[in-house]
Amino acid sequence: MTSSIEKIMKRLLPSPFAIAILLTLTIVIISLLFTENKIGEIVSFWENGLWHPPLMNFAMQMMLMLVLGYVIALSKISKLLIHKITFFCNNTYNAAFLVSISTIIMSLLNWGLGLVFGAILARKVGEHALDNNINLNYPLIGAAGYSGLMVWHGGLSGSIPLKVAESNHFSEIIQNKNLLAQLPENGINFYQTILSNMNLIVTLLLIMIIPVSLFYLGKKYPTGGVLKFEKTNNIIKERKKDSIGAEKIDYSNWFSKLIGLAILIIAVRKGFTATSISFINPNFVNLTLFGLAIFLHRNFYEFLSAVNKSIVSASGILIQFPLYFGIMGIMNSSGLVDVFANFFIAISDQTTYPIFTMLSGGLVNIFVPSGGGQWAVQGPIILQSALELGVPIQKSVMALAYGDQLTNMLQPFWALPLLGITQLKAKEILPYTIVIMIIGLTIFSGCLLVF
Repeated sequence: MTSSIEKIMKRLLPSPFAIAILLTLTIVIISLLFTENKIGEIVSFWENGLWHPPLMNFAMQMMLMLVLGYVIALSKISKLLIHKITFFCNNTYNAAFLVSISTIIMSLLNWGLGLVFGAILARKVGEHALDNNINLNYPLIGAAGYSGLMVWHGGLSGSIPLKVAESNHFSEIIQNKNLLAQLPENGINFYQTILSNMNLIVTLLLIMIIPVSLFYLGKKYPTGGVLKFEKTNNIIKERKKDSIGAEKIDYSNWFSKLIGLAILIIAVRKGFTATSISFINPNFVNLTLFGLAIFLHRNFYEFLSAVNKSIVSASGILIQFPLYFGIMGIMNSSGLVDVFANFFIAISDQTTYPIFTMLSGGLVNIFVPSGGGQWAVQGPIILQSALELGVPIQKSVMALAYGDQLTNMLQPFWALPLLGITQLKAKEILPYTIVIMIIGLTIFSGCLLVF
């Protein structure tokens, strides 16, 4: 079954970059068919959106969020924590529970941290099983290490809630002045999205149900997969050499600790002096991660070595985000936002609209495997439809975020780092990630209907 699913995915889904190109061409064709714009005008709309400065700033923010989280996952303290957790992973069900709950907690703090931490932890559990002759269901452990991608958008680094919390963000993606006048100029703060009663309940249910469900699967399927890999050390080691002159700065442990601590103090001070929770935005999160990443590594050389290792993970954001911004430029300027918004309004009411938003978010995520890129494409449509139907903006934002999380369990794009580290195949973890997706769908749908 899993082999056939993987074959279907490969036939239907080319590389994420190719998908972004195909989506661009599709939007151009739809714009020609459903609006009165000529091809020259559409190309101009695309070019204006492609390098839109505020959105390029957004792309940089998301890249840093991923890279800095990855750098923290490569630090010595992460290695020690992974070692402590691995000690208790003496069978499949214990390992599945501990790996999933650890990964979920890390992902709520930062999605890049959770992604890499979960992958390394799953790998170390596999190595521990080999060393101690433990029969392990290794694909299930790999799925547990990926489970954080089901919760990240409801955590502190959720790209959509962070972006809508910024002042004047809506003016960056909305051109309709009448619509813009109905949106809060200062954005939607964390109390209304991440810290809302609905999202807190959703997060609590995910933290409880996913690890327990994987524990049960570990009991039912205690063995599976083949553990064949050489041991590796994913922690960056300091180069052994004699430094001279100004080069000593790069190898100074106390100096890097001082700088990292100073940046953290600046971030904490910003939080204490803020008059509202609106200070939590992408810049604040990245400032905190930046200080923490420097502080947790021994010196600048080790920190920069970890950055060099981590930067590869951000290549998708770097090259794909401008294409999504170009799509948004066409949709905003050509009138396609109105076309799509009217379709949603026609098939929805106040009760069903959040569910349709979540499902559409899950569908689009298969083709646009990035929360930030997805917001650039769907954000204007979601906002306009919600306002016209009288659905709270903050609820619609979280519904889209939940949809993005859902099909992370099906779309293999963000699983690539985990698959590389664990040396598992997508078809091996897919049966278990689909279970996690069904759990998420049930929780998200129920809470969107109740709240």
